[in-house]
Amino acid sequence: MKKRNRSPDRKTQKERIKEITEQLEAGVAAVFESDAYKAYLNCMSKFHNYSLNNTLLIALQRPDAQLCASYSSWQRDHGRQVRKGEKGIKIIAPCKYKVEIDEKDDDGKQKVIERLGFKVVTTFDIAQTDGPDLPTIGVNELTGDVDGYRKLFNALTEICPVPIYAEDIQNGAKGYYSDAEKKIVIKSDMSQLQTIKTLIHEIAHEKLHAKDHMDKEYPVDRRTKEVEAESIAYTICQHYGLDSSDYSFSYVAGWSSGKDVKELKASLERIRSAADEMITDIDKSLEKQMKREQSKAVRDEAR
Repeated sequence: MKKRNRSPDRKTQKERIKEITEQLEAGVAAVFESDAYKAYLNCMSKFHNYSLNNTLLIALQRPDAQLCASYSSWQRDHGRQVRKGEKGIKIIAPCKYKVEIDEKDDDGKQKVIERLGFKVVTTFDIAQTDGPDLPTIGVNELTGDVDGYRKLFNALTEICPVPIYAEDIQNGAKGYYSDAEKKIVIKSDMSQLQTIKTLIHEIAHEKLHAKDHMDKEYPVDRRTKEVEAESIAYTICQHYGLDSSDYSFSYVAGWSSGKDVKELKASLERIRSAADEMITDIDKSLEKQMKREQSKAVRDEAR
C-alpha cells in the first residue's frame, strides 16, 4: 500500500476520486469494443432480465446466486444440466391466459380475450448445474500481497457495520453480502489483494444496497448494484495504490446490458460519494491504529 498523507485536503481527495472514476469509465468503454464482450452479451441475452422483486426473491432464497435460469433453459440454451437433488429458486413470471367475456363476436360466438397474469416458476443458479463453461470477459483471481495489508484489513473490518466471516465458498463466488442475515462472507485462502478488493466490494453493497439504506426514489436492479459496488472497489483500491483495473473493468462491463456506459454514468455520483465517505472512514481508522502504535512505543520505552 502506497504511503499517503493521512489528513488529505478534502477538495484534493474529491478531485482524485473524480479522476479515478473517469479512468474507470474509459476502461469499461474499451471492454465494450472487444470481441470477448460481444460473445459474453450473446450468452447473457439468453438469461431473463429479472425484476427488482424477483431479484429480492432470489437473494432471500440463495444470497450467493450469480446467474439463474429454468431447468429447460440450462439444457437448451447453455448445454448444462441441473444436478439431481438441487433445490429450485422460486420467482414470479408473467403468463398470458384467455377468458370469455360477456360479448359476442361477428359470428355470434362468445368473445375471448387475452389477459396477463402471473405464476410461480422455478429457476436454478449456475452453481447448481454442471456442463461447459459460459463465455466470460473476466480475468483470473487477483494475486499478490498488499503493503500494510493487516492495517488496511483491520480498518475495513472496523468501518464495516456487519460481521465479516471467512468461509470456503464452493460456487465460485469470492464473497457476498447477505442482507437477510446482516453479514459479509469472504472466500478463505485468497490472495491479500483479492481479499481486500472483495471486502471493499461487499462493504459497498451493505452501504448502498442494504434494504435499510436503499433510496426509495432510486430503485436499482441487481446489475446496477454490481456496477456500483465494483466501481467503488476499483476507486478505493486505486486510491490506496492497489491495481485491480483489469479485473474491475471486465467485471463492471459484464454487468452492463447496453453497448455504452450510460448505466455507469447514471451511478457515478453515487459511486464518487460512497467512495469518498469510505476512504474518509478508512483514513480515520488507519490514523487511530497509528496513534495506538505510537502510544505503545512510548509506553515500551518508559519501561
